[in-house]
Formats: sequence, structure tokens, C-alpha cells
Amino acid sequence: MATSYLQIENLTKSYGDRLLFGDVTFGVYEGDKIGIIAKNGTGKSTLLNIIAGREAPDSGNVIFRNNLRVGILEQTPKFASGTNVIEACLRDDTPTCKAIARYEEALASGDEQSITEAIHLMDSTGSWEYEDRVKQLLSQLGLTDLTAITDHMSGGQSKRLALARVILSDPELIILDEPTNHLDIQIIEWLEEYLQRSRVTLLMVTHDRYFLDRVTNKIIEIDNERIFTYNGNYDYYLRRRQERIEAMEAEMAKIKNTLRKETEWMRRQPQARAGKAQYRIDAYHALNHRKQELHSANTQKDSVELNVKSSYIGSKIFEAEHIAKSFGDKVILKDFSYTFARYERVGIIGPNGAGKSTFIKMLQGIITPDAGVWNVGETVKFGYYSQDGIQLPHGKRVIDAITDIAEEIVVNGDTHYSPMQFLNHFLFSPADQQKYVETLSGGERARLHLAAILMNSPNFLILDEPTNDLDIVTLGLLEEYLTSFKGCLIVVSHDRFFLDSIVDHLFVLEGDGEVRDFPGSYSEYRAWTREQEKKEKSPINQDKSTTSKRTTRPQRERNANKMTFKERKEFEILTEEFDSMTKEKEELDQIFNSGENIDNIVELSAKYQEICDKLDEKELRWLELSEKS
Repeated sequence: MATSYLQIENLTKSYGDRLLFGDVTFGVYEGDKIGIIAKNGTGKSTLLNIIAGREAPDSGNVIFRNNLRVGILEQTPKFASGTNVIEACLRDDTPTCKAIARYEEALASGDEQSITEAIHLMDSTGSWEYEDRVKQLLSQLGLTDLTAITDHMSGGQSKRLALARVILSDPELIILDEPTNHLDIQIIEWLEEYLQRSRVTLLMVTHDRYFLDRVTNKIIEIDNERIFTYNGNYDYYLRRRQERIEAMEAEMAKIKNTLRKETEWMRRQPQARAGKAQYRIDAYHALNHRKQELHSANTQKDSVELNVKSSYIGSKIFEAEHIAKSFGDKVILKDFSYTFARYERVGIIGPNGAGKSTFIKMLQGIITPDAGVWNVGETVKFGYYSQDGIQLPHGKRVIDAITDIAEEIVVNGDTHYSPMQFLNHFLFSPADQQKYVETLSGGERARLHLAAILMNSPNFLILDEPTNDLDIVTLGLLEEYLTSFKGCLIVVSHDRFFLDSIVDHLFVLEGDGEVRDFPGSYSEYRAWTREQEKKEKSPINQDKSTTSKRTTRPQRERNANKMTFKERKEFEILTEEFDSMTKEKEELDQIFNSGENIDNIVELSAKYQEICDKLDEKELRWLELSEKS
């Protein structure tokens, strides 16, 4: 029988009159790798905070096994002011950590006597092996400057340092709160591989679906103030959750059918029921109660309705001509030129500090390049989702903040919403709309940010780390919206599933000012890079020249003017649509030229204009694709 590490007993937590979860009970056993899934605002991080002892429950108990070593990775790590990297890792008050800290201080001072004494202390405590482990781990996590002060570190660097500190504490149970936020993809994959091969027990909250699928062996879902446990990974959870929903819907249909008959019986005159079995009356009330339970547990009821379309976009999007940008010795772009096509979808990836955010800020004119120009088309209407979040004044309620932007929202050219109606589409109930901006959770702020962007019907979306703080349900809906979005798209993201779902190709910023254009999804890119790594390690290829290595560059660079498979399918569909709409337009022309009295002339005229507009749009795209051989 597996050893119990942690027992959660009848845990209940509420804020005011809002219940997050009630009487939650589950266990964590040796070898479990558990992912906690829930919609934003339903208590994921609160549950972890209670388990970690940072927050008190209303009732219930959290019981750890005696002497269990627990490591906790916070969503936003904090370090003592003035601490450097090595000091942050050697925080434990053990002889080994003291010896290593003294040795590093002696090296930094350069004093030979201090260094000699520190070396003797390292020998006597047997600390050399541990120091090697610390430095090796920090190097794997991209932290090579051990004297860097933590006060000046970026969010990604702080997260990596906190991760190293957790791993070095040699925990038996690790609690992770959004571990992939602020980490670049390479570090996420490193962490994924580490957790896969490690025997450590794991309890985490994350929205990274590939991470969940590859690391977890159990999923706990918080839904409608209750928990549901699934003994499998994320893919298994999706299948079993759908089965649960279908079973609930079938039960609801059966109950409604039975209640229809029983309600008719209950409505008869009391005399007609006199003397009849009380159990039937009790069963009727029990059915009604169960119906209410199922109705409130309907997992489909809350969804962000992202049905906002883009405004018209012309054939000229933007051209980058010989763009260069550096910050001191750090080169971000070096002679970058590119012509962006209509409806293009690009993902931007690269290590932290490679210049991904700088790239998209230069495109919008927020940052000025050192050389070169961006030529942006006149019809381009940017919508920018910044990873810094929406900047709204404190002291404002949600409804007032959106009303300040626009008192009436017009989408798709003819649909009018009030700010209150529009916010309803983004899961802000009337009560939520009265919340002050500064009290919103991370997920609520992300949804408000999306609402503020989409209310202007942009035709060119630029999304900088949009997946941070969004729950998995909202992420799925955002992906559906972006898949059908009739505009251009640039996405900076570390979420591999998100990139695979929506982009056609990648700009890979390699950190030296060069941009590699890869034709495919992120998973295809990783498969390609692994293949290149294997070839480079092969003894046959070790003596090849740089010229021969260049022949392994992605096919897109050699066939830039060829249709991709996706473009060929789009071209075929456009041809069919173009023919069908042309035929419909000709039929309307015949009606208008017949000279007969037309009763619904206004309706047909509107339809005719709509067809003409769509034909113009589709013809431009058809011509663009037809130019490719």
C-alpha cells in the first residue's frame, strides 16, 4: 500500500457569502503526480495556499506525514533583499551550506588566507560534491552569474532560481503554483523531463496542457464547489470528464421526463391523492432536488463567448525593411526584413532576453529601431495584449473602467452592446462588474484585458504571453476564437499547446540578432531541432563544414514562394466559395434587372452589398495565393 504523504479532510473555504469549495477530502500518496484544474476564481491557488500553511481554512484539516520534506514553488517567488544567486540557494542552516557560502565569499574577496581556510572547511565537511551539484543545476537553468543580486532579476530568472532552491532542498513532496509562468520553453521542457524521471511526489496548479499530460498521473478538478478525481493524465481526464458530463445530461433528461408525469399527478386535487403512498410524494421532492443539483453542476453553463469579428483588413499588412536593434552589446535584431501577408499567423519563440517583446513593441512603434523602417498598411488596426496586463486606474469599478473606454460597443459592424452586456460575454456577472479593478484575480484581469482589446474589433492581434493566468476553459475558447479570426496574428507564448493550435509558422529568435523562419507548429520545430542535434552528434557529420550545415535549414527558406499544404486547402475552398457567391450575385442581378415589383427590395439590397464585400475580400486573398506556384 502506498505511503500517505498528505491528507485533506473536510476542507471548506469561502470569501464573504461566496463558497469556493466545501467539505473537500482527498489524499496525496507517495508517487502521486497530481494536477489541480478549475476555472479562474474557483479556488485553485487558495487550496494550495491552505495546504502550504499560508492561509487558514474556514473548517477542515491539512495533515502531513511526520518529518515529510516539502518544497514549495510560489507563483511569485520572493528573496531577501541584497541576496545573490548562490546565497539564495544556500539558505539552509547546515554545515555544508555554511562551508560553501564561506568559500564563495572568500573567492569573491580574493584574499588567499581566507580562500585557504575556506578550502579546508570544504574538505572537512565534504561539501565539494554538493557545490558541484548546485552549480550544475544553476547552469542547466541558465543562471551562470552566481553573484547576480536577486533584486535586479527578471520574473523568469527569479522563477528559475526559486525552482533550483526547491530542487536542492531534496523534497519528498513538491507543491507547484503555476510553475511554467515566466519560464521560456526550453526551461519548461527541462522541468518536464526532470519531473517525469524523478520519483518525487507532486501537487501542482498549472494551465500548461502538455505539461499536465506528460507529467501527471492524477487530476483533481474543482467544479461547482466540489472535487472530482481522475486517476490518469490530462488526456485521460478530458475523456472521463466528457463521459461524466454526458452521464449528467442523460440523467437530467430522464429526471425531466419522470417529473413531467409526477408533476401532473401532484397538481391534481388533494382529495385525489388522499390515502396514496407518501413515498411517491417524497420521491417527487427528491427528484426535484436532484434536478436542481444537476442544473447547478452543469459544467457547460459558464463560458466566455468570444464571438467578436475583426474589422476589414487590406492586402498590405506590414513590411520590415532592414530592421536593427541593440541594447548596448545585446543584439536583438540584425538586418531583419520581412513582408507580412494577409491572414498570416506567426508564433514568436526564443529564450528569455532574446527580444521577443521588443520585436512586437517595435512593430507597433512603442520602441524605435536603431535602423530600418516598418511600413504598416493603412487598414491595419492593432489589438495588443501585453504581458504587463491591462493598465486601469485603481479605485475604478470594472463597469466604469470599460464605460470610460466606450459607452457603446459596436461589433461585426451592426451588433450594438452596452458595456454591461459586453462584459457578460466575458463571464463578468452584474455583481462582478461592481468589483474594484485592484481586487480582481489574475484570471479576471486577463479576461478584462481581452474584453478591452476585442471591443475595438481589431484586425491584427498581437498577443504577448496571453496564456498566463487564463484557466484551461478560457484558453480553449480563446483558441477557438483565434482559429476562426479573420485577421492577422502574432503570438509570443511559452504555451506549446497554444502555439500548436493556432500558428502556421514560427519566428525563432536565437538571441544573436538572427530570426529563423520555421514553417510549421512548435511540435514540428522541436522534432526538427532534435533531428539536427542527432545529426550533429553523429560521427559522420562532426567534420562537416559550415556550408554543408546550412543545407539543413528549414524548407521554408528555399521555397518561400510555394504554397503550404494549409494554403493549398484554403485556395481550393476559396475557389469554391468564389464560384458559389458569384453565382448568387448574378441571380440577384437578374432579379434587380427584371423590372418587376420587388417586395423585399431592402433585404435583398443588403444581401447584395454583403456578397459584394465578401467577394472583394476573398478575391484579394485568392489573388495572393494564386501568385504562389
